[in-house]
Amino acid sequence: MPEGPEIRRAADQLQRTIVNRPLRKVWFKFAHLQQYQKRLSSAQVSSIETRGKALLTHFDCGLSIYSHNQLYGVWKISKTGKLAQTSRDLRLAIYSDKAAVLLYSASDIEVWQTAQLETHPFLRKLGPDALNPKLKPKHLQTRLQEKRFANKSLASLLLDQHFLAGMGNYLRTEVLYYAGLHPLCKPRMLDDEQIVRLAEQLIEVTQRSYRSGGVTNEGAISGQLEADGLPFEGYRFAAFERSGKPCYQCATAIERVELAGRRIYLCPHCQAAPAPSQRGEAKT
Repeated sequence: MPEGPEIRRAADQLQRTIVNRPLRKVWFKFAHLQQYQKRLSSAQVSSIETRGKALLTHFDCGLSIYSHNQLYGVWKISKTGKLAQTSRDLRLAIYSDKAAVLLYSASDIEVWQTAQLETHPFLRKLGPDALNPKLKPKHLQTRLQEKRFANKSLASLLLDQHFLAGMGNYLRTEVLYYAGLHPLCKPRMLDDEQIVRLAEQLIEVTQRSYRSGGVTNEGAISGQLEADGLPFEGYRFAAFERSGKPCYQCATAIERVELAGRRIYLCPHCQAAPAPSQRGEAKT
């Protein structure tokens, strides 16, 4: 599933392509949305907004398209206005005077009155956006210590969109690696220094991925690996999908484990597991 940085980069492309441009046509595949085609086609896109993994296309007629890519959705831009060469199923198309933006394979598409978006069942429960420039580590330090979050494992918490919107599986792995924390730790177990480090990495790693086009590995390491001829996936991550490969900090082999129903990667040396007594488990 695309995570916050990927959705934000898609939004940037859409912003440059269709905002404040005359539209020729807006088309929906889903029959229940086709009632909005005429009204949206005669309007203009006023702005593109992201909230975590959700993308909002705002029109100057007072309507907004809510979309969530889920696992398979992908945005494509056609400068010619023609459909992309793909086997994916087109679900939404917005044709401007110069190009078209096309949403393929997404199942979660809705049209809302812009003024009512704050009541949307998904949006109203979202935590702060990890890419919001106003979000500071101190805000997350406070949030980590709130009762509703403090007793959840980090493996679970970092996938909880109510805690922080935009986080996903690769970001979870990379944040915990750089914070030096095992995914079974809980915020209540952490000392002040660890809380500060985790809050900082939640923002820093997410912003690094956004700025770099998906690279979360530190610049000096990823730059050297790229110079050595490794492909993008070979230098992109510090821990994610690197099972069996040496940790960049201590050379211990990275391990893959399944936690909170998803795969996660960690360095068993740099991210020591908490004792069973700390996790509230009985000793065996």
